[in-house]
Amino acid sequence: MAAGLSGLRVLDLGRYIAGPFCAALLADHGAEVIRIEPPSGAPDREVMPIGQPGRGALYLQMNRNKKSLALDLDTESGRAAFEKLVATADAVIVNLPPAALRRARLDYDSLKAIRPDIVLCTISAYGVEGDSRNRIGFDGTGQALSGAMALSGTGERPLRAAVSYVDYATGMSAAFATLSALYERRGTGRGQHVQASLLGTALTMTNPMLIEEAAGARSRKPIGNRSPIAGPSDLFQTRDGWLMIQVIGDGMFRRWVQFVGRPELLADPRFACDIGRGENGEALSAVMADWCSTRSSDECLAELEAAKIPACRALTPAEALVAPENANGGFFSMEPAPDGASQIPIVANAVRTAALRPEHRPAPKLGADSAELLASLGYEPDEIAGLTGAATGNTTHR
Repeated sequence: MAAGLSGLRVLDLGRYIAGPFCAALLADHGAEVIRIEPPSGAPDREVMPIGQPGRGALYLQMNRNKKSLALDLDTESGRAAFEKLVATADAVIVNLPPAALRRARLDYDSLKAIRPDIVLCTISAYGVEGDSRNRIGFDGTGQALSGAMALSGTGERPLRAAVSYVDYATGMSAAFATLSALYERRGTGRGQHVQASLLGTALTMTNPMLIEEAAGARSRKPIGNRSPIAGPSDLFQTRDGWLMIQVIGDGMFRRWVQFVGRPELLADPRFACDIGRGENGEALSAVMADWCSTRSSDECLAELEAAKIPACRALTPAEALVAPENANGGFFSMEPAPDGASQIPIVANAVRTAALRPEHRPAPKLGADSAELLASLGYEPDEIAGLTGAATGNTTHR
């Protein structure tokens, strides 16, 4: 069997999305990931509750394939146990700004003193330079400061995207950077401090628009669901629903004008290239909207597919659960819900390697692995009970 990241031990002190998602990706591909949190439980366990304390939807997604260690790092004994664990680890993941890292003694110099070749991955809101480096922030921070909110919606006011794409993308980038550092260590024997930020990720995503602005080429404005770089590319209403239809490239545009019976549009200079079709997309969207308005979604999709024009339904979350593209795509791993009465979908295999875990382990209950992990460090049962409090003996409530 493929080894993947088997043999790597990662300590996850992250919370909410970016840090925990980074660690989850490593766990999906074989690393032993240990989530460390206080014996009372971390606040991100309660985000998006689904009926059982400590088992919110966000926690269940972010912490699959991990072990749970309940440990109070603010006590002398808890800190000592943590340092023993660091000495056995390959990487530590934390999402805190620089000053908070130092106060918590989770900075690179502190951890390097325990294990010289440690790889520390830290994720902050604003990065590590400038006057804002020690400010805290979340996904919306990146969306707002990067210009993305100002380009979303139809112009009445800036809009935040409904999904936390900055958090998720930062977690992916941090996982990639952590693996890069671990790979380098194989040759040099040296660890390093890997740094990622929500704002850096968000600015990466709006960078083409920022380049346009700086070059004086154009100042983007919000245009709803239309694409600024091609057309028609928009959300269209049918007799019984909504479809996302995207026409990109000269060849597809030529097919589209024949498809809608408007061949004269090929001679219109406004539509001579993708960028022109994007900047004049309102007129093209009007043609497509008129075509869709008299047909059902099924009729539209069948005709568009025959013409090789990309289209799909715009679904609600309830519809997304059962849509054949999603349900039959191998994305969902079903596991019992915390109440045991139903099943919930966990997406843990969107990125696949030969070493991807064939079946993921559900997110652990609080302290589920504390006794085993601490015993492996040489602690006796009475010492373990003192270190973890009630977390190892009464985990069913978390």
